[in-house]
Amino acid sequence: MANPHNIAFAASPTGIAQDSLKELTTVYGSVPLDRADVIVALGGDGFMLQTLHGTMHLDVPVYGMNCGTIGFLMNEYALNGLIERLADAEETAINPLAMSAKATDGTITEGLAINEVSLLRAGPQAARLRVSIDGKVRMDELVCDGALVSTPAGSTAYNYSAHGPILPIGSDVLALTAMAAFRPRRWRGALLPKSALVRFDVLESEKRPVMADADTRSVRRVAAVEVRSDPSVEHRLLFDPGHGLEERLIREQFV
Repeated sequence: MANPHNIAFAASPTGIAQDSLKELTTVYGSVPLDRADVIVALGGDGFMLQTLHGTMHLDVPVYGMNCGTIGFLMNEYALNGLIERLADAEETAINPLAMSAKATDGTITEGLAINEVSLLRAGPQAARLRVSIDGKVRMDELVCDGALVSTPAGSTAYNYSAHGPILPIGSDVLALTAMAAFRPRRWRGALLPKSALVRFDVLESEKRPVMADADTRSVRRVAAVEVRSDPSVEHRLLFDPGHGLEERLIREQFV
Protein backbone atom coordinates (compact mmCIF):
# COMPACT_ATOMS: atom_id res chain seq x y z
CA MET A 1 0.00 0.00 0.00
CA ALA A 2 1.03 3.66 -0.26
CA ASN A 3 2.90 5.13 2.67
CA PRO A 4 0.34 5.37 5.47
CA HIS A 5 0.05 8.77 7.10
CA ASN A 6 -2.56 7.86 9.69
CA ILE A 7 -2.32 4.62 11.67
CA ALA A 8 -4.99 3.45 14.10
CA PHE A 9 -3.90 0.80 16.58
CA ALA A 10 -6.25 -1.73 18.16
CA ALA A 11 -5.17 -4.27 20.75
CA SER A 12 -6.66 -7.25 22.53
CA PRO A 13 -6.95 -6.95 26.33
CA THR A 14 -4.08 -9.38 27.00
CA GLY A 15 -1.01 -8.06 28.79
CA ILE A 16 1.42 -8.60 25.90
CA ALA A 17 -0.91 -6.88 23.41
CA GLN A 18 -1.46 -3.91 25.73
CA ASP A 19 2.28 -3.55 26.34
CA SER A 20 2.87 -3.66 22.58
CA LEU A 21 0.19 -1.01 22.08
CA LYS A 22 2.00 1.35 24.46
CA GLU A 23 5.32 0.79 22.68
CA LEU A 24 3.92 1.36 19.21
CA THR A 25 1.81 4.40 20.00
CA THR A 26 4.77 6.01 21.73
CA VAL A 27 6.81 5.68 18.52
CA TYR A 28 4.16 6.12 15.82
CA GLY A 29 1.22 7.83 17.50
CA SER A 30 -2.35 6.75 16.78
CA VAL A 31 -5.44 8.29 15.19
CA PRO A 32 -9.13 7.44 15.67
CA LEU A 33 -10.42 4.62 13.50
CA ASP A 34 -12.51 6.93 11.32
CA ARG A 35 -9.39 8.90 10.34
CA ALA A 36 -7.14 5.92 9.65
CA ASP A 37 -5.40 5.00 6.40
CA VAL A 38 -4.60 1.61 7.93
CA ILE A 39 -5.52 -0.28 11.10
CA VAL A 40 -2.85 -2.26 12.94
CA ALA A 41 -4.40 -5.03 15.06
CA LEU A 42 -2.36 -6.44 17.95
CA GLY A 43 -3.36 -9.85 19.24
CA GLY A 44 -4.11 -13.28 17.83
CA ASP A 45 -6.41 -14.59 15.12
CA GLY A 46 -9.47 -14.21 17.32
CA PHE A 47 -8.79 -10.53 17.82
CA MET A 48 -8.12 -10.11 14.10
CA LEU A 49 -11.57 -11.54 13.33
CA GLN A 50 -13.09 -9.21 15.91
CA THR A 51 -11.29 -6.23 14.36
CA LEU A 52 -12.37 -7.12 10.82
CA HIS A 53 -16.00 -7.44 11.91
CA GLY A 54 -15.89 -4.19 13.87
CA THR A 55 -14.29 -2.08 11.13
CA MET A 56 -15.77 -3.49 7.91
CA HIS A 57 -17.85 -0.31 7.42
CA LEU A 58 -14.66 1.78 7.16
CA ASP A 59 -13.14 0.18 4.02
CA VAL A 60 -9.68 0.43 5.58
CA PRO A 61 -7.06 -2.35 5.30
CA VAL A 62 -6.03 -4.18 8.47
CA TYR A 63 -2.45 -5.24 9.21
CA GLY A 64 -2.15 -7.70 12.09
CA MET A 65 0.84 -8.23 14.35
CA ASN A 66 0.89 -11.39 16.40
CA CYS A 67 0.65 -10.91 20.15
CA GLY A 68 -1.37 -14.10 20.64
CA THR A 69 -0.88 -17.84 20.31
CA ILE A 70 -1.80 -18.78 16.71
CA GLY A 71 -1.50 -15.81 14.40
CA PHE A 72 -2.33 -17.43 11.05
CA LEU A 73 -3.87 -14.13 9.94
CA MET A 74 -1.11 -12.07 11.56
CA ASN A 75 2.37 -10.82 10.74
CA GLU A 76 5.31 -11.10 13.12
CA TYR A 77 5.51 -8.46 15.81
CA ALA A 78 8.34 -5.92 15.64
CA LEU A 79 8.58 -2.40 17.02
CA ASN A 80 10.94 -1.00 14.41
CA GLY A 81 10.30 -0.44 10.70
CA LEU A 82 6.51 -0.46 10.82
CA ILE A 83 6.06 2.36 8.29
CA GLU A 84 8.26 0.55 5.78
CA ARG A 85 6.47 -2.76 6.39
CA LEU A 86 3.09 -1.16 5.82
CA ALA A 87 4.32 0.52 2.63
CA ASP A 88 5.59 -2.83 1.27
CA ALA A 89 2.63 -4.92 2.46
CA GLU A 90 0.57 -6.98 0.02
CA GLU A 91 -3.20 -6.78 0.21
CA THR A 92 -5.59 -9.73 0.14
CA ALA A 93 -9.35 -9.19 -0.13
CA ILE A 94 -11.74 -11.82 1.22
CA ASN A 95 -15.52 -12.15 1.37
CA PRO A 96 -17.27 -13.49 4.46
CA LEU A 97 -20.08 -16.01 4.68
CA ALA A 98 -23.59 -14.80 5.43
CA MET A 99 -25.61 -16.98 7.84
CA SER A 100 -29.37 -16.91 8.25
CA ALA A 101 -30.45 -19.16 11.10
CA LYS A 102 -34.08 -19.94 11.92
CA ALA A 103 -34.65 -21.08 15.50
CA THR A 104 -37.33 -23.56 16.53
CA ASP A 105 -39.41 -20.65 17.89
CA GLY A 106 -39.40 -19.01 14.45
CA THR A 107 -36.94 -16.18 15.17
CA ILE A 108 -34.36 -15.40 12.48
CA THR A 109 -30.76 -14.50 13.31
CA GLU A 110 -28.30 -13.28 10.71
CA GLY A 111 -24.53 -13.02 10.99
CA LEU A 112 -21.31 -12.85 9.01
CA ALA A 113 -18.43 -15.30 9.33
CA ILE A 114 -14.91 -14.78 7.99
CA ASN A 115 -13.78 -18.33 8.74
CA GLU A 116 -16.78 -20.65 8.84
CA VAL A 117 -20.40 -21.17 9.77
CA SER A 118 -20.75 -24.28 11.90
CA LEU A 119 -23.60 -26.38 13.24
CA LEU A 120 -22.99 -28.46 16.36
CA ARG A 121 -25.12 -30.87 18.31
CA ALA A 122 -26.29 -29.30 21.58
CA GLY A 123 -27.33 -32.45 23.39
CA PRO A 124 -26.22 -36.03 24.05
CA GLN A 125 -27.49 -37.41 20.74
CA ALA A 126 -25.98 -36.91 17.29
CA ALA A 127 -27.53 -34.29 15.03
CA ARG A 128 -29.64 -35.31 12.03
CA LEU A 129 -29.30 -32.86 9.16
CA ARG A 130 -30.77 -32.66 5.67
CA VAL A 131 -28.37 -30.91 3.28
CA SER A 132 -29.55 -28.92 0.24
CA ILE A 133 -27.44 -27.03 -2.30
CA ASP A 134 -29.09 -24.29 -4.37
CA GLY A 135 -32.54 -25.62 -3.49
CA LYS A 136 -31.84 -29.25 -4.34
CA VAL A 137 -31.59 -31.88 -1.61
CA ARG A 138 -28.18 -33.52 -1.89
CA MET A 139 -28.25 -35.56 1.30
CA ASP A 140 -31.50 -36.70 2.92
CA GLU A 141 -29.84 -37.46 6.23
CA LEU A 142 -26.41 -36.65 7.66
CA VAL A 143 -25.99 -38.04 11.16
CA CYS A 144 -23.03 -36.34 12.81
CA ASP A 145 -21.72 -34.25 15.67
CA GLY A 146 -21.95 -31.22 13.36
CA ALA A 147 -21.17 -29.74 9.98
CA LEU A 148 -19.58 -26.55 8.72
CA VAL A 149 -19.14 -24.42 5.63
CA SER A 150 -15.69 -22.84 5.38
CA THR A 151 -14.13 -20.08 3.31
CA PRO A 152 -10.61 -20.51 1.89
CA ALA A 153 -9.32 -18.05 4.52
CA GLY A 154 -10.81 -20.20 7.28
CA SER A 155 -9.98 -23.57 5.79
CA THR A 156 -6.94 -24.13 8.04
CA ALA A 157 -8.95 -23.42 11.20
CA TYR A 158 -11.91 -25.50 12.45
CA ASN A 159 -12.39 -27.00 8.99
CA TYR A 160 -8.89 -28.46 8.92
CA SER A 161 -9.25 -29.82 12.46
CA ALA A 162 -12.37 -31.63 11.24
CA HIS A 163 -10.27 -33.16 8.40
CA GLY A 164 -11.62 -30.79 5.77
CA PRO A 165 -9.50 -29.66 2.81
CA ILE A 166 -7.24 -26.61 2.71
CA LEU A 167 -8.54 -24.30 -0.01
CA PRO A 168 -6.31 -21.97 -2.08
CA ILE A 169 -7.22 -18.35 -1.41
CA GLY A 170 -8.20 -17.65 -5.02
CA SER A 171 -10.07 -20.90 -5.66
CA ASP A 172 -13.64 -19.47 -5.49
CA VAL A 173 -14.86 -22.59 -3.68
CA LEU A 174 -16.28 -23.39 -0.26
CA ALA A 175 -15.71 -26.50 1.82
CA LEU A 176 -18.63 -28.42 3.32
CA THR A 177 -17.23 -30.62 6.07
CA ALA A 178 -18.85 -32.94 8.62
CA MET A 179 -17.65 -33.49 12.16
CA ALA A 180 -17.63 -37.13 13.28
CA ALA A 181 -20.04 -38.30 10.59
CA PHE A 182 -21.84 -41.47 11.67
CA ARG A 183 -24.05 -41.87 8.60
CA PRO A 184 -22.83 -41.88 5.86
CA ARG A 185 -19.84 -43.06 7.88
CA ARG A 186 -17.22 -42.49 5.21
CA TRP A 187 -18.59 -39.25 3.77
CA ARG A 188 -15.62 -36.94 3.22
CA GLY A 189 -17.50 -33.69 2.64
CA ALA A 190 -17.85 -31.66 -0.55
CA LEU A 191 -16.30 -28.78 -2.47
CA LEU A 192 -18.86 -26.25 -3.63
CA PRO A 193 -18.77 -23.20 -5.89
CA LYS A 194 -18.43 -19.93 -4.01
CA SER A 195 -21.86 -18.90 -5.33
CA ALA A 196 -23.63 -21.91 -3.76
CA LEU A 197 -26.46 -21.53 -1.27
CA VAL A 198 -26.11 -24.22 1.39
CA ARG A 199 -29.11 -25.10 3.53
CA PHE A 200 -29.18 -27.36 6.58
CA ASP A 201 -32.55 -28.54 7.90
CA VAL A 202 -32.39 -29.97 11.41
CA LEU A 203 -34.39 -33.17 11.69
CA GLU A 204 -35.87 -34.01 15.10
CA SER A 205 -34.80 -30.56 16.32
CA GLU A 206 -36.50 -30.96 19.72
CA LYS A 207 -35.09 -34.40 20.44
CA ARG A 208 -31.70 -33.67 18.89
CA PRO A 209 -31.03 -29.93 19.46
CA VAL A 210 -28.46 -28.15 17.30
CA MET A 211 -26.73 -24.79 17.66
CA ALA A 212 -25.25 -22.65 14.88
CA ASP A 213 -22.27 -20.34 15.05
CA ALA A 214 -21.00 -17.63 12.69
CA ASP A 215 -17.54 -16.79 14.03
CA THR A 216 -18.59 -15.60 17.51
CA ARG A 217 -22.35 -15.20 16.96
CA SER A 218 -24.22 -18.23 18.27
CA VAL A 219 -27.84 -19.33 17.87
CA ARG A 220 -29.26 -22.15 19.98
CA ARG A 221 -31.95 -24.63 18.97
CA VAL A 222 -31.93 -23.95 15.25
CA ALA A 223 -34.44 -25.51 12.89
CA ALA A 224 -32.75 -24.48 9.62
CA VAL A 225 -29.61 -22.61 8.60
CA GLU A 226 -28.73 -21.10 5.23
CA VAL A 227 -25.15 -20.16 4.33
CA ARG A 228 -23.77 -18.33 1.32
CA SER A 229 -20.79 -16.17 0.43
CA ASP A 230 -21.53 -12.43 0.61
CA PRO A 231 -19.70 -10.61 -2.21
CA SER A 232 -21.10 -7.25 -1.04
CA VAL A 233 -18.76 -7.33 1.98
CA GLU A 234 -15.00 -7.24 1.46
CA HIS A 235 -12.35 -7.49 4.16
CA ARG A 236 -8.90 -6.13 3.25
CA LEU A 237 -5.92 -7.78 4.97
CA LEU A 238 -2.27 -6.75 4.68
CA PHE A 239 0.67 -9.15 4.85
CA ASP A 240 4.44 -8.82 4.62
CA PRO A 241 5.72 -9.77 1.14
CA GLY A 242 6.08 -13.53 0.74
CA HIS A 243 3.96 -14.25 3.83
CA GLY A 244 0.44 -13.65 2.50
CA LEU A 245 -2.56 -15.94 2.81
CA GLU A 246 -1.88 -17.73 -0.48
CA GLU A 247 1.65 -18.66 0.61
CA ARG A 248 0.52 -19.66 4.09
CA LEU A 249 -2.24 -21.91 2.77
CA ILE A 250 0.18 -23.68 0.43
CA ARG A 251 2.86 -23.98 3.10
CA GLU A 252 0.40 -25.43 5.61
CA GLN A 253 -0.14 -28.42 3.33
CA PHE A 254 3.54 -29.41 3.51
CA VAL A 255 4.06 -29.11 7.25
